[in-house]
Amino acid sequence: MTRSSTRKGTSRRVTVARSVHLSGGGGDSQGPRFFGGPISRTLGLTALAAERERAKERLRMIEKSLGVESRKDLADLRREEHPDTDGQMLDDLTLQNDDGDDNWEDDPEAGEEAVALAIRDLLGTRTSRSYRDGRSWRKRLQNFDANWKVVLPDICKAYLQWRYGTPAPKDPEILPATEEFEVLDIYSTATTATITRYGSLAEDLVLNGYLGTAPLHPSLAISFKTLELFRLIRSFKASFSTEAFTKLLCYVYYLTGSWQIPYRRFYRKAIADSFDIYLIILRDVRAQVMKALGRDSPDWRPKNACPACANKLLGEEPATFDRMVVMDGNSSLKRVLASGGRATADLRVFEDDYFLPRDFVDSFANEVKSRQLPRKPDLADNPHDEEPGQQSDDDEVRDGDEEGDPTDGAEILGSCASNWKAAAADEKKRMWSIYEESGIFASACRHGLILWIADMVRSGELAKYGIAMTAKTTRVLKGKNMHGYDIGCEFLFTIYRSSIGEEFRESGSRFCVNSFHGYSHSYKCQVKYHPNRIVGMGLEDLETMERIFSASNQLASVTRYASPYRRRMLIALYFEHWDDEKYANLGQMMYNNYRQALDIIKEKTPVVQEALQALSLTQEDIDRFEAEEAEYFSNLRDEDPEDLRDVLYVEALRELREASEELKDTSARYYDRAARSAEAADAAKAGVTFLTPTSGPTSYDDDLSATRKLETRRRYLRDRVDRLSADVTEIEVRLGIDKRWEPTDEKYTSATKYIATRTYQRALGRLQRLVIQRLFELHKMNLAQTGYKARTYIAKNLQRRCKAIRAAVKAYNAAARALDPPRETIDWTTASHYNFIEEFHLLADTRNDLREKPWATPAVREVMRLSQRIARAHEEIKHVHRDLRRIHTWVRDEEELFNAVLDDLKGTNPALHGAVFDYWRRRRVNNARNMAYIRATYELPDFSGERGPGTRDGPSLLPPHLQSREPAAVSSVDMDTSTMVGDDENNDALFGDDDEADDEMSSLIEYVQNVML
Repeated sequence: MTRSSTRKGTSRRVTVARSVHLSGGGGDSQGPRFFGGPISRTLGLTALAAERERAKERLRMIEKSLGVESRKDLADLRREEHPDTDGQMLDDLTLQNDDGDDNWEDDPEAGEEAVALAIRDLLGTRTSRSYRDGRSWRKRLQNFDANWKVVLPDICKAYLQWRYGTPAPKDPEILPATEEFEVLDIYSTATTATITRYGSLAEDLVLNGYLGTAPLHPSLAISFKTLELFRLIRSFKASFSTEAFTKLLCYVYYLTGSWQIPYRRFYRKAIADSFDIYLIILRDVRAQVMKALGRDSPDWRPKNACPACANKLLGEEPATFDRMVVMDGNSSLKRVLASGGRATADLRVFEDDYFLPRDFVDSFANEVKSRQLPRKPDLADNPHDEEPGQQSDDDEVRDGDEEGDPTDGAEILGSCASNWKAAAADEKKRMWSIYEESGIFASACRHGLILWIADMVRSGELAKYGIAMTAKTTRVLKGKNMHGYDIGCEFLFTIYRSSIGEEFRESGSRFCVNSFHGYSHSYKCQVKYHPNRIVGMGLEDLETMERIFSASNQLASVTRYASPYRRRMLIALYFEHWDDEKYANLGQMMYNNYRQALDIIKEKTPVVQEALQALSLTQEDIDRFEAEEAEYFSNLRDEDPEDLRDVLYVEALRELREASEELKDTSARYYDRAARSAEAADAAKAGVTFLTPTSGPTSYDDDLSATRKLETRRRYLRDRVDRLSADVTEIEVRLGIDKRWEPTDEKYTSATKYIATRTYQRALGRLQRLVIQRLFELHKMNLAQTGYKARTYIAKNLQRRCKAIRAAVKAYNAAARALDPPRETIDWTTASHYNFIEEFHLLADTRNDLREKPWATPAVREVMRLSQRIARAHEEIKHVHRDLRRIHTWVRDEEELFNAVLDDLKGTNPALHGAVFDYWRRRRVNNARNMAYIRATYELPDFSGERGPGTRDGPSLLPPHLQSREPAAVSSVDMDTSTMVGDDENNDALFGDDDEADDEMSSLIEYVQNVML
């Protein structure tokens, strides 16, 4: 190590790596040979300046010894214009000296090592110096992103030219150059590719089918075909990670023998960065396609993506609700917050019309304040629960949880809200503090196409997310809409009390609960808010979000530790593909719904008619019973305040009487023991000897301890009687009671009966909560993507819950027998079925005798439900008639749109013409599939609707500059679709139900409905 003058606070030393060599000394060695790794020497400024001068001299000597051709080759390697230029070779060796210190010391020559260094410098290779980079990782990413933004416009144009255009004419005066570049291509497994150079390296790579991993000086390029394969895999398997694809790519290279490269993080990062840019390019191309089609207006996608909802026709029968919208929250797509308070390095913001801006969502924050859950009877002890009063550190409540949840806006907290708040044993409305985004809150139309998504930030399912989603729907989609939400019965009042309440009322929109979740609500709620009870709903179950989340949960493994930008990017990529698939399945959904409605009408109508004859009833009677039932439950109220005051007074009297009786008994035993002790003491003084007790020997210490315990208990009871007497006196003064009630008084007797009723109702309420929790746990057991451990845990909880239900049934039966007159008891078989949930409100009403009401009998209630189901099936028939013609008209008009746009672009923009045609080619296959199902529905024997398309009630789909043209004849919409969807004579393959998530949820709901019926 050489010495050099230094100054405090300034680094003036540079470490230079040199290779150690051995001179040939015998054996089979030929000349010098190198071994081992480099050694480091630290040079000061003086020594470094001397090293620089020696390097200059060596370079000059070596260049002089080269021939003309060699010097030209050397210039080509350096990409220099003049072979004699040597100034740029030493740029990297220049070091700034702030103080101008020229003191230096020479370092001895290293012999042949100096020649090796000179050759290395001659080829433009940098020395292995260890510089200290002061830039942060965030700054590097910012510079990286800024450099990409500069070249992205040219890259997008080049991609369109490469993918869809023809090679542009080149200037004949400019001779193209070629360059070998390191690439990755899973199809050819080539390690290098010859790139034709005309302009910038990034643009030339794109024109040759590759995307560089860096914007300015990439060292590696990845083929677009490889990136497209990764995008397709991710579209169909959302959990497929970048690391898995990179390992697959390396393994393919290994199998082909092209290049045995092991997996390294460098390749994963290169593919991840390139994939981000590739998606930006595709989004830019898609934006140009949508602009050419006239679909670039704000909110065009949520307004028009679903033709069954949006494409209204002239002369069609108006629907009860303009749209049916579903919304719900999901906590699977969390993102872990950076540990240790570190800031996120990736500051890019992903903008997309799927996501609601955070500031828009936060504008509805604090409109509803949090309300504490009322105390309920405790459930059976859970050995997995923490001790009461303890809170896990992971369950820290964030500041955002001070806001209210969707049920806190109601003036009176109903039983549905209480059940919703307490449904999850692990307090699912709280969120762990390790997550920045704790999930998503999404909305969709009833056909499954996504409307909007909002990130739930450091919170559970707060009211602001639902309010923001409702506000967006009301302002953008407009009209009279039905909103389905699992707690819609309570959330409706939250909306009314929010800032959008008046706007929502004026629109005529409503809220209801979902079919499956609705069966866990009280029957009082179901009468008004369940889809099966609402006129105009058809057979829609509104469980669309459950199907969506069941599939999107696959994203959780790749978004949990992603940056905010990549998390949103992956979510948007997934739901774009989801919407494409749902659009392609619209015809199938209409076909299946129509057949389902026909089956219900055929099967249930004869049953209802036979039941009406057997019960000597008519359909008008059933309609009247439904109205009476609705009126009864609308007037059903909670306990009378006067009854509660009487109960409070009688319970205080009972407690005082029990304490007084215990005080008398304790005092009697105390005085008796004290008297015996006194007699024993007097006898001892008189010298009297007692015989041994027949009951056994006694101990003076034990007797003394028992006496003291009695004395302590007597003092405690005496104080308690005094306090209770004061409480009773205070109650009597407040209630204006002149004479204390006796057990024989009429009011006392009535209050005693009412107390027995309250005991009965508490036992019933406990049983109700246990059954509802069992329902939710069974629902979780049937969800797709539920892991084995989760299923095992839920199964054990179900076993424990069933035991608790058995114990609750016994307690209920005991309370039912204590009533006057006694209530009918139940058994385990009755309580374990879903249809028992609807009976809770009937059982809880002990003030009105419902046994005489016709609609309260089981037979009539079953006929009422069957009748409602048939009515909804007839409504579904009308819905399908309307939606079929809307889709048919959309397909026809879209065919006209694409033909006009393609004709317009053919001569003006060939590259964009190719992109639009590629989009239309995929869209046309989906339209052909929909048309196949539409025709199959038309051909059903019992089809009673109008066949054929209609006329759109609204502006033309054509862009404004093409609307003046004559419409082209569109006949392809009615052509044979077998060329697109496959020719199957029996249509078995085409009309098979291949939507597993939809089939799973539908079968679950159908099972519950059958049990209920």
